[in-house]
Amino acid sequence: GLRYGRIQFTPDVLPSDIVGFSIYRKESGTFVYQPGAVMTNLLLADEINRTSSKTQAALLEVMEERQVTVDGVTYPLARPFMVLATQNPVDFVGTYPLPEAQMDRFFMRVSIGYPSLQDEMDILDRYCGEQKPMESVVPVCSAEDVIAMQQAVKTVYCSKEVRAYIAAICAATRNTPLLSLGASTRAAIALIHAAQANAMLCGRDYIIPEDVQHLAPSVLCHRFVLSAEARMRGYTNEQAFAEVLSAVRIPVRLK
Repeated sequence: GLRYGRIQFTPDVLPSDIVGFSIYRKESGTFVYQPGAVMTNLLLADEINRTSSKTQAALLEVMEERQVTVDGVTYPLARPFMVLATQNPVDFVGTYPLPEAQMDRFFMRVSIGYPSLQDEMDILDRYCGEQKPMESVVPVCSAEDVIAMQQAVKTVYCSKEVRAYIAAICAATRNTPLLSLGASTRAAIALIHAAQANAMLCGRDYIIPEDVQHLAPSVLCHRFVLSAEARMRGYTNEQAFAEVLSAVRIPVRLK
């Protein structure tokens, strides 16, 4: 039951298309704010790497502070708010790399890949009839339900040992010859929140190290920059992180 907006990113998309702009009203002699595409709950930035760095940067304040500032006036965004972005991993013609500052603001990166044979058969079954699958989709929760779930996640307990484990993982990414840019403090905070959500989905009100290990690759790897040595050795971000993670001691509490 949330509002949804979509931006098809192309080289000619402007920052004002995203955050909005002020227009002068001759009748009243004042400037009136015209909302941009971000004034929604779920914003899909489709093929985000096809627009210029200047336009990409328009999302920095949106993704971190959940607000936009136009002509010195700040406008809060709706709650809840989330930016979903897609990238084409094959076609790099006419694309712009995402700056590290923006990559660090994405909570997670997930590679969808291809469906399994059975999943693809199920998809074909849904589309072989007269009714389109999307026509039967109905809301299962409201904006208030989502906000309540977000607040519930914050109540999941994270022990001092687990916090130290997360800090040690992030510190290890900054001190390995495989990475020239490791995890930021923002990444460590995101990893705690992801582990809290995973624990709640598993029916627990506390985090265990397995929650951290399960989600760490998705939360951290897109923020890394490989070193020249790692690139020469053919490493991916995920492979480099796997080596780093394996060297960090897992906390154990003895009874």
